[in-house]
Parts: sequence; C-alpha cells; structure tokens
Amino acid sequence: MTNIPETGRTPRVQTRLVVIQILVLSLLGTLGGRLWYLQIREGAEYQKEASGNHVQQVVEPAVRGDILDARGVPLADNETRLVVSASRTDLLKQKDDGKAVLAKLADVLGMKPEEVEQKVRLCDAKTPQPCWNGSPYQPIPITDEATPKQALQIRERAEDFPGITAEPEAVRRYAAPGKSNAAQVLGYLSPVTDAEIQKAKDTDSPYLRSDMVGRSGLERQYDKELRGKAGVTRYEVDNLGRVIGKAKADPAEAGSNLVTSIDSRVQRVAEYELDKAMKAARQQFDKITGENYKADSGAVVVMEAKTGRIVAMASAPTYDPNVWVGGISAKDYKALTGKNSDYPLLNRAIQGQAAPGSTFKVVSTAAAVQAGYEWDGGYPCTSSYSVGGQVFKNFEGESFGPISLGRALEVSCDTVFYGLADREWKKDGGINPKKGQPKDWFFKTAHQFGLGKETGVDLPNEVTGRVPDRQWKLDYWKANKDAWCKSGKKDGSYVEKIAYENCLEGNKMREGDEINYSIGQGDTLVTPIQEAVIYGAVANGGTMYHPTIGKAVISADGKTVTPIAPRKAGRLPVSQATLKGMDDAFAGVITRGTAAWKFGGWPQDKIPLHAKTGTAEVYGKQTTGWLATYTKDYSVIMTIAQAGTGSGSSGEAVRNIYSALYGVQGDGSIDQKKALLPEPQKGLPKVRTDGTIAAPKIVGDPAKDVEASQKNNATNGDDQQTPATSPSPTTNNSNTRRRPHRPRRRGSRRMPA
Repeated sequence: MTNIPETGRTPRVQTRLVVIQILVLSLLGTLGGRLWYLQIREGAEYQKEASGNHVQQVVEPAVRGDILDARGVPLADNETRLVVSASRTDLLKQKDDGKAVLAKLADVLGMKPEEVEQKVRLCDAKTPQPCWNGSPYQPIPITDEATPKQALQIRERAEDFPGITAEPEAVRRYAAPGKSNAAQVLGYLSPVTDAEIQKAKDTDSPYLRSDMVGRSGLERQYDKELRGKAGVTRYEVDNLGRVIGKAKADPAEAGSNLVTSIDSRVQRVAEYELDKAMKAARQQFDKITGENYKADSGAVVVMEAKTGRIVAMASAPTYDPNVWVGGISAKDYKALTGKNSDYPLLNRAIQGQAAPGSTFKVVSTAAAVQAGYEWDGGYPCTSSYSVGGQVFKNFEGESFGPISLGRALEVSCDTVFYGLADREWKKDGGINPKKGQPKDWFFKTAHQFGLGKETGVDLPNEVTGRVPDRQWKLDYWKANKDAWCKSGKKDGSYVEKIAYENCLEGNKMREGDEINYSIGQGDTLVTPIQEAVIYGAVANGGTMYHPTIGKAVISADGKTVTPIAPRKAGRLPVSQATLKGMDDAFAGVITRGTAAWKFGGWPQDKIPLHAKTGTAEVYGKQTTGWLATYTKDYSVIMTIAQAGTGSGSSGEAVRNIYSALYGVQGDGSIDQKKALLPEPQKGLPKVRTDGTIAAPKIVGDPAKDVEASQKNNATNGDDQQTPATSPSPTTNNSNTRRRPHRPRRRGSRRMPA
C-alpha cells in the first residue's frame, strides 16, 4: 500500500506547482499592467514620439536684418559665399572619428589639418578657442571663403568627404562703408549654444540649432529684431529614409532692418582722428616718466546734444569684426584677447573708465552753487593750498587772485576748488561727522549729474563709473581692510603707506579725499559716454538724455516702421543763470583759456564752440587726457590714456571732427558743400516699395578729405604738449594740473584705469 495521491503528485510537488502558478500569474499581471500603461495611459504620448521617427525636419535659416547708418548706408549686411561645413555626427561614425576626412579636406582648402580639427572640436572649460560653441548636431562651418573649384572638388568626390558639405549660404558682412569700422558698436555673431536653446525655448523668441546670435554691440542688443525666424519644413519618410510626403512647412521670416543714428562718414572721421592723435602722442616726450607717451587706448563720442542720439562712437585699439564670420582662427582670437592685445573687444566709450581730471569741475562748480556759494564771488586762486602740512599746488604755481566760479572754470584753477571742497568738508563735520550732519553737496551733485550709474545707452555691458562717496568708501574698506592691514607699513613704500592709512581710516571721508575729488582725481571714475551726456545737457539747457544708437526698426518688407524715440533721463541740478555762466566760461576756454592754442582761427562768431580740458593722474601710468566739447548741435568727447594733456593730445583731432561736421576749412572759412552734417539728421532713409532701403554711395575717404581741407590750419601739427601763447594771461595754462615730484595729497589713492 502506498501514500501517493491518486493524482500521482506528492505534497511537495503540489506546493512547487502552486508557487509556479503564482509566479506566472504575477508575471502576466505585471506584463498586462505595463501594457495598459504604455497603450492606454501613455499611448498618445508615445504615438506622438513614434510619429517623429518617420518625420525629418529641414531648417531654412532666416536672413538676418541689416544694420544701417542714419542715411541708409549698410554697416552690417549679408552676402552669399561658398561655405564648407562638417557634420560631427557623420564624422564620428568613421573609424578614426573623421580625422582622415578632415586631413583630406584641409589639403583641398589649403589649410593645416590641426586648424581644421580645431574648428570642429567642441568648446568646454578646458578647450581654448578656436572651437565650436554651438550645437554639436548642427553643421560646423570650416570656411566661408571656399573657391568654386574647391567646392566642386568636394561635391564631385562626395564619397571621399562623408559629412562634408559645400553650399552657397548667406553670411554676415561688416561692410566698412567709407573705411569706417565701428567694430565695438556693431558687435559680432556666433552660433547659439544648447544652454541658450533650452533657456529660450518657452519664450516668444526661441532658438533653433541653426541660429547665429549676437554676442556684443548692436548685434546683441537688437538680436531679437535682427534674427528673424527660421523656416522649418517637415517631411514624412519611410524606414529607409526616403521622402514619401510633406507633413508641414513654416516659411522663414527675414529679420528686420535696424536704422541707427550713426553717420558712417562722421564715424570714419572720428576713428581716423582718434588713431592719428594717438600716433602723434607717441611721438611726444613725457618729462615726468622720461619716455615717450604710450597712448595705448582711447575713445571718442559724437552725440546730438538735443536728443542724445549717437552720431559716432570710436574705441581704440580696434579690430575687423569680419574675423568672426565663419569661425575665428586661433591667431585672430589671440590677437583679440591675449595679454599683449590691449583688449580691442572692449568698447572704451562705454566700458573704459578713468579719473576725469578737470572736466569734472563742471560738477564741482554746480555743487558749490547748490551749497550756497555765489557765482560771481571772489574765490582766491592762489599758487598753492596747504592742509595739515601738505601743500597742494596750482599748475606751475599760477595765481590769478580772487576770481569768480566762471573764471575758475575757464582757467581751470585747482586751488579755488580745493578751497571750496575743504570748506564743505569742515561744514559737514570733518573726518568724524555727527549722524545726519553731512550734506555732501559735492557727492550728491555728482549723482544728480548721472554719475555712478549706467547712462542707459542701447549697448550691452555698459559700466557705471564711480562716485567715491561715504557709502562707497565704507563698502570698499570692508572689502579690502584685511588686505590693507596685512600689506600696509607706516614707513614703507608709497603703496605700503597708502595701504597703512586705508587700514586705519579708509572707511572715513578724509580731508584730502574730498580735496582730491573736487578736481576729478582720487577714486573718481567716469566713462566717455557719461561725459557726453553731461556736456550735451549743458549745451541744450539742462536736459540729460539716455544715449541711443538705434533710430528705427523696419520690417523686411518695409511695411512696418517702429521708431526708437529719444528718452529723457532728467535735468541737471542747476539754474538757467548758472548754465549761462558755465556756457560763457566754456566758450572762454576755446578763445582764451586752456584750449585756445588748439583752436586759433576757429569761426567762433558763426559756430560757437565750448570746451573743458582735463588731465588726470593714474598711479603707475602716464597721465590721461580728456577734452569735453560742445556746440548747440553736438557734444564731442575724446579721451586718450597715457597721452599727456587733454588739449595737447586731443585738441587737433576734436577740432577736425567739428570741421568735418560743419565744413570749416583750414583758414577758418566755412564751405557748406563740404559739411558732412551741419545739423543733425532728422528723418529716416527712404524705403522702396519692395522693402529695400535707398542708400547714397560714399565716394572717397571722408577722413582724407577733411585732412586735406585743414592744410591751411596753423594750429595743426603743433607740438602736442606745448600750449600756444596769446595776450591773455591765462593761455599759458596747458591744463597739466599736477607737478612732477609734487608731495602726495593726503588721503589720495591712485587707481589703475
């Protein structure tokens, strides 16, 4: 007899079968649940993704809009070139990651293999330029200067060049009309990055992988308007990639055109005169340093006084923006960013900041009036001013006796402003004022003049300059106290002594700080565009404007015109009577003051010109020259670093810019036919019915024409740093405010500019 059940299964076998059944049912349940999830709950989403597997997109880049000058002359446009590009996706399918293909391509294009390889490598933190900073899935341009013969070789031997294309494409061109450059104003383009695509995907202006975007200047500021919208055509394909139909097509929309207030002829003159002035300064000997002036950088701004529109803006050193088109080479990139490059990518008109020297006295004068000092009061212009054992000398020990504020501006008398600032410092409680006691008129007025903040010009990356008031000193002291206390020595070198003083009381407004500040020295920093706004406001009766370069945006078809109106920024904190006094004083600078030796023979009765010269000390460097000028129509500001006095380094150049604007000849006569812009351009260029914009041709070189017209000017070619003499006792003042070997002013810190 057996105990085996009739089924023939033992209990142990039955248990195993039950377990197996449970496992099978569990697996079936899991599979069914997953199937329900994929087919029912997420079915629509996966169906959408699957449909994309048989749809291919073809992107048609939008034609970027032109950047035009005020008369419609193209500053930046597009031209068709043969572009050779490489697809990283196809190259990486090769056994050697495409190295052999790129070597053959380099041979055809007459380039070095490593140069071609650098073009297609991806940028990252460890990879220097040149490299590709765009999407790795977008064709990478190798060159946009291929010849028809080279393109034909590549296309006929396609099997030898997998992943390589040679196609005609519209590429950016910076036209340089009349030899004008405007590199820093225009900016440049480079491919969009994946990070930018992700950031912009939910905005009203998303990017495609094929997009080129503005990286600086107007190209960046107005990128959205200029870029347009790329066209996308979607094709249905089978599993072999063959097109079986068109799913959807979105046509490309060309970018709008930007009309600017820049006049390319005046721009050329400004650039040429700045460059010529810098070269001339380098031929002059600096008695203080015992070597020629270096004149290593500079800027000039020409602005409409009544609107704030920029007519010309030049920065030196400069560069050719076309080097960015088609990808920049290693050699060119180093020339733009290397330690010995002087950094030409900087727009020094809005990003260069330096102590303003005596051009700042327009602020100090307004501050004195606000503090209650009479315009016509008698303020002692002595040869020196003593404070606590320190002697602050006037230029060359000059002494004019008691003079008015207007006369102090005209002869640029330092000691008048020393005395006013010192009196206000004492009224405010000295170095330890009581809470709420300081009125700080000299600092408050600077802020009211718009200093210490951006002007709002329509260019990216503008800097603010600096007003070294009490709050700034406190913040700066907190940030640097530890370093000062560590390096400072009571009896050390000049720098160590300054660090020692700053460690002890750098958070306080010292007597020497305010005295130094009153003549635009010490920690004060301004930009050329800020000075253009200030002196333009003096010219127009007191209204400050946000500077603007964009004048209008015009759609590609010409049917929509969007004007960019001037924007007021406020008013100068001065009365009309004070403005009149300043105006007379600045006119006197031209006729008998510190700039007279450079403006002899100017038709002042027909075109009244006004100016203020300035020369600023910079620790460890040669002096920086400033020349701030204006007429009823324009303000023109020029500054050159390490070039000596303002009138000496910039006087001739600024005069020639005005001569170009108004048609003034070398003998002082006026030829209206040769005037480039005797009054600001008011209207917009004519738009034709097909949307194109009419533009006059620039014949010849405007800068050379002006130079030829000035041959009879007796002041041109004078010694850059030696003022002319005249019967007025003030005209020997060439506005070099500091004396070599002069004792250091108490509380002064010279800041590198």
